[in-house]
Amino acid sequence: MQITFWGVRGSIPTPGPATVGIGGNTSCVEVRAGKAILIFDGGTGLRLLGKKLQKEMPIVAHMFFSHVHWDHIQGFPFFEPAFVPGNVFHLYGGNNVSRTLEETLAGQMDHPNFPVHLGSMAAQMRFLDMNEGEPVEIDDGEGGKVRVTSARGNHPQGVFAFRVEHDGKAVVYATDTEHYEGRVDQKLVDLAQGARVLIYDSQYTPEEYASKKGWGHSTFEEGVKIATLAAVGKLVLFHHDPTQSDAAVHDKEKRAKALFGDVIAAYEGLVLEV
Repeated sequence: MQITFWGVRGSIPTPGPATVGIGGNTSCVEVRAGKAILIFDGGTGLRLLGKKLQKEMPIVAHMFFSHVHWDHIQGFPFFEPAFVPGNVFHLYGGNNVSRTLEETLAGQMDHPNFPVHLGSMAAQMRFLDMNEGEPVEIDDGEGGKVRVTSARGNHPQGVFAFRVEHDGKAVVYATDTEHYEGRVDQKLVDLAQGARVLIYDSQYTPEEYASKKGWGHSTFEEGVKIATLAAVGKLVLFHHDPTQSDAAVHDKEKRAKALFGDVIAAYEGLVLEV
């Protein structure tokens, strides 16, 4: 598998000289498993991925939305391949929100928010409800299968974490989830068990978290706990707070490396081979 990070920030895009190294786009991660294209979340980083995918069209892709807070969907109206006939997208979202994934994506494109409605996008779109623990199997285009399983995290209005398995290897994407004080989230430990890569919400430092309890985000220290218990190969710090400069993210990474050997802070353009 190949993992490419197109947006690594949380909450709101943060362009500017202080964030140019890590990047300012919000959550979007691409996973290639065989010939299968999987996309996790549709933050503003999705626009950049769309420009890359234009060179490969027509395409079939599977898009998994951890949840529908704005920083995870706001790139979708600017995702150019969705406007091109012949492209096919399978879109997976949780059934724990007041509206379906389709209704939510359409809502942010309704007048007067956006000039083009979801129904005007020319690509074929298939919306599918996800349920915790129910696996999704995808043809990898090479005679094999990609298996995606989910577990609920701890976030206001709900969130899903995902485990992607292909060819005996696993990658876990767990963003926008808050740890529980005094205990680890056993669901995430189980989901991440033996994974080569754990992408984990490390929005805050422990010091920042003290005043952010209940906001639905975690720290690098808690990510280390899960990675250790689950015997994960590499921990990727993800969903960086918009107030953190490049220097602050690198300091967070340095502190995490002192606790767990193989750690990297996600940045735009980072490519990991699994």
